[in-house]
Amino acid sequence: MSCGAGGDGARETAREGPRPWSVPAKPFAVAPLPDGHRMELLGGLELDVGAIGFGGFSGLHLDDELRLTAVSDLARWMTARLVLRDGKPAGLADLRTGRLRDGSGQPLARGYGGDAEGLARLPDGSWLVAFERWHRLRAFRGFHGPGTYVEAPPGLERAPFNGGVEALAALDGGAWLLITETMPVGADPRLRRAWLGGPGAWKAVSYRAAEGFDPADAAAMPGGGAVVLERRFSVFGGFAGRVVRLTAAQLRDAEAGAVLEGEEVLRLSPPLPTENYEAVAVARHGGRTLMAVLADDNENMLQRSLLLLFASASE
Repeated sequence: MSCGAGGDGARETAREGPRPWSVPAKPFAVAPLPDGHRMELLGGLELDVGAIGFGGFSGLHLDDELRLTAVSDLARWMTARLVLRDGKPAGLADLRTGRLRDGSGQPLARGYGGDAEGLARLPDGSWLVAFERWHRLRAFRGFHGPGTYVEAPPGLERAPFNGGVEALAALDGGAWLLITETMPVGADPRLRRAWLGGPGAWKAVSYRAAEGFDPADAAAMPGGGAVVLERRFSVFGGFAGRVVRLTAAQLRDAEAGAVLEGEEVLRLSPPLPTENYEAVAVARHGGRTLMAVLADDNENMLQRSLLLLFASASE
């Protein structure tokens, strides 16, 4: 879901690919996190949405070779190699972009049918994408091809128009984790409808967010478990975010009706730059667990598409 003031779409273009002469991302200075944090900040990139051709990034994947793939709520996708220099993010290389497509292979229009919010890589190499407004799941063997039907969990069609599945992860063992942004469960305002399983084997569960926060994305952890990105926005307080960890045992042992609640591992607040962080990804690289968070700029000239890269401080 777009969050904040938003824009008029003036920065979206009809171009199918990026500008080959432009630099899609540049590093920016970040202050190190104080001692005692569970994550080490490696650095940050500011993505140039003019060079890329669009912003609005809402789902993210990072593989162990540092290939970054993202979807946008403007019905677009991008992929690039994350370049590290001295262990810090230095830029993006080999950038490719395109439009997400419907079941017949035609490009999706932005808006009701193209609001992509969650992204996960499946074991067979295909991509699973969650959409909201028109709440549904689609699978893509490759992003240049059609998005084929995937059975969604029962009840997803009742999610709020702009509050459907934002958090999506393909877990070790084959199960999927889906968490809606604002679909309530009972009278507890912190509970959100969620599901575990997959087509033909969905289990309805709940996810408990922090007070004032909403789930924004999820990613599987190497070796089991998952992280969930939550965000908060207020007119006077601006943006805030946090990342929590769900253990492998929590997810494996959850029965229908269970409440999932994670342990906070990162708070996205000063001295970190505050933005509308809406996507998270985790990978193993160089013997370390890396985590990336990416901001949705809402097509707002006052916001930035920031990518922050962290490593587990305990490794």
